[in-house]
Amino acid sequence: MPISKYLTLQTLGGKFGPNPRWSNPDMDPVPPRLRTWTAWNYVAYWVSDATNVAGWQLASSMLAVGLTWRQALAAIAVGHTLIAVVVLLNGTVGARLHVAFPVLNRSSFGFWLSYFSVVSRVVLAMFWFGIQTYTGSEAVYQMLKAIWPSLARLPNQLSDRAHITTTGILCYFLYWLIQFPFMLFSPQRIRHLFTFKAVVVPCAWIAILIWAMVKVPPRVSLSSDPPVKVTGSSASWLWLGAMNSALGNYATLSVNIPDFTRYAKSARSQYIQILVIPISFTLIGFIGIAVTSAGSVLYGSVLWDPLHLIDRWDDNRAAAFFAAFSFVLATLGTNISANSLSAANDMTVLFPRWISIRRGQVVCAVVGGWALAPWEILASAPGFLTFMAGYTVFLGPFAGIMVVDYWLLHKGNVNVVAMYDPNGIYRYWNGINWRAAAALLASVTPNLPGLINNINPKIAVGNARYLFNVSWLFGFFVASGVYWALSALFPARETYMDAPVLADEYYRDNEDDVDSVKASDHKDSREKVVVQEA
Repeated sequence: MPISKYLTLQTLGGKFGPNPRWSNPDMDPVPPRLRTWTAWNYVAYWVSDATNVAGWQLASSMLAVGLTWRQALAAIAVGHTLIAVVVLLNGTVGARLHVAFPVLNRSSFGFWLSYFSVVSRVVLAMFWFGIQTYTGSEAVYQMLKAIWPSLARLPNQLSDRAHITTTGILCYFLYWLIQFPFMLFSPQRIRHLFTFKAVVVPCAWIAILIWAMVKVPPRVSLSSDPPVKVTGSSASWLWLGAMNSALGNYATLSVNIPDFTRYAKSARSQYIQILVIPISFTLIGFIGIAVTSAGSVLYGSVLWDPLHLIDRWDDNRAAAFFAAFSFVLATLGTNISANSLSAANDMTVLFPRWISIRRGQVVCAVVGGWALAPWEILASAPGFLTFMAGYTVFLGPFAGIMVVDYWLLHKGNVNVVAMYDPNGIYRYWNGINWRAAAALLASVTPNLPGLINNINPKIAVGNARYLFNVSWLFGFFVASGVYWALSALFPARETYMDAPVLADEYYRDNEDDVDSVKASDHKDSREKVVVQEA
């Protein structure tokens, strides 16, 4: 057999789209036999996502800027409750239509404008994948140091210009190897990793919380005032900024949650998200506050990074090993769910003939993990990290437009098949829904001065910096209002229908034998569209 057979990348072809160029099996609506996620899977998913280093640090870092621990917890609870509402609204769309975010986004933004959000999210997801992998490598270092303390004294053979040590690159490579096999599992099977993480990591972190409370009782650790006292209007803006940080923590998933709810057994399976999101994130926030506060009493310094706290446990290496293992597992689950799977879903839309979810994750692992060299980003580009964090100025408008389009304008009556057709009803004007473009312009532009000031404080922007403190809320509601008003004044009548056209009618008794949905099927589906009278 010629070796070229193994070197040839097999092209993919889906059942939807006017031809295979526009679809592949991972892009297609999920067939009934693959809708396997239950309510418990969504509980496990969000508990898994809540238990990550960023979730730990979110509340504890708020104390440094002047909030009390009660104010910090309130900001986290309110922020994640708002995010949970948006997650439920957009998640229900995915559970009803069984399509991923990059495809669903075409119905509101237009076939070609939707690529703006897809491309930008691929790039950001790859960058964050590398940064999260670096975080996981730090946890691997703590595990290895707990076994072999001499690792801390390993000579560095790399130059200072490398921005990483010999030990660091070794641990990074090991963590990348640990992580890589999990990226080859299908979304149906990877849910078991989230379940395992949702059991192990909270138990480990609660054990750390108990240790902190025994070492330093809460009446001591939580009674001290914040290092910086803020009063008056400054305190109000500070709290709003903290809540916006909580919103931004998972603003990405409020947009692309259909990537996961598309696998729901029923729409009801994912309703539990509205409860589990605020509860789990608020609990993790409290653990971060309590343990950090106790650590500041024990060690005389504020250790916001829990891995720095574990680094002090030289007298109990077993505890350090298992605590570090919990952070390895925590980072692993979050990096796959929030970054690699998201990037892979987007790449299936960009290159449907060549990229499946599995192939997309491999690309993300290589490009995000190595080509982007995250240690260089962390060492020399703090402004770029601030810019990536500031991408919430776009995510709020994205979410608002999607919610308004499906629930208020079209009232759930959308054509799933037409989402795969570049010349279908969601072409709008040359593939662009100008109403969505105008809404983006109106909601993003006012936040840009604050974003610039946040990247470089030396650039004065006046009071515009305060608006950036509520960038997600401002973007969500302004984009929603502008998009609704423009769509009401200038309705895209070709997209309005009396009833939805779903994919299930194309999945007949034996879905394995379903023929491709050809262009003639698209024509039939368009004939079902009933344009509402003015």
